[in-house]
Amino acid sequence: MSENIIELKGLTKRYGYGDTESFALKDFDLTIKRGEFIMIMGPSGCGKTTLLDIIGLLDRATYGDYYLNGENVASISARRQARLRAKKIGFIFQNFNLIEDLPVIENVALPLVYTGHTKTSRLKHASSVLKRFNLEEKEYYLPYQLSGGQQQRVSIARAIVGSPEIILADEPTGNLDSRASFAVMEELKSIHDEGNTIIMVTHNPALTVYATRVIHMLDGQIDTDVKTVADANLPQPISVKIKKHKPEINLPGDEGKHKPKKRKKSRRKH
Repeated sequence: MSENIIELKGLTKRYGYGDTESFALKDFDLTIKRGEFIMIMGPSGCGKTTLLDIIGLLDRATYGDYYLNGENVASISARRQARLRAKKIGFIFQNFNLIEDLPVIENVALPLVYTGHTKTSRLKHASSVLKRFNLEEKEYYLPYQLSGGQQQRVSIARAIVGSPEIILADEPTGNLDSRASFAVMEELKSIHDEGNTIIMVTHNPALTVYATRVIHMLDGQIDTDVKTVADANLPQPISVKIKKHKPEINLPGDEGKHKPKKRKKSRRKH
């Protein structure tokens, strides 16, 4: 397995023609190693979100090559791109992008629809992920009944439910206060420590302390690219695992209810 999970070569995204022609990305080159936590910064209109959309297979470049796990996915069919997106990439958005008339557990289970899980399996797995974020009591709430921080944690749960290799986050703390932002970044750090590759767009320079690499973009190209962690010190690339939920504390009167029964010793006749 190659240590490079993403390679972009000469990637260009053009809009319009002639006098109206403009470029969101122009001859863009970037190589991303497994286990990196990359933060992409730059002024509005510099191409950050376009880059994220192309990496996430939500948009196509006008020309150039995009290698994902060694496969050039720039020109494969939309159907094949959708399958790869469902299996390998999780998304976190600034505005959460939760479906308002679906309960939390069904929002989290949505990515599993495209991976062949039964409905029972989807809901069971989504419930396990929500426990990681201490949201098990909110499973059947509707999104509007949650705070902004809780909605973003639901969005993160949805992003990791299918155990993707790559997490793409577009301004995930942009609509949150400082306390909720800290909680979200700590969750992303935990996911990264478990081996996932994270690519995040942000305008907040204070968040770069979580990154292993910081890229500044300008006019559709890389202006600066600084690694803050050596490649040898990146987390080992493994699938995201769901942490075991801590056992509940027994209430008075519950003693002995959950104690394992002692096995009776069998008596052997001699």
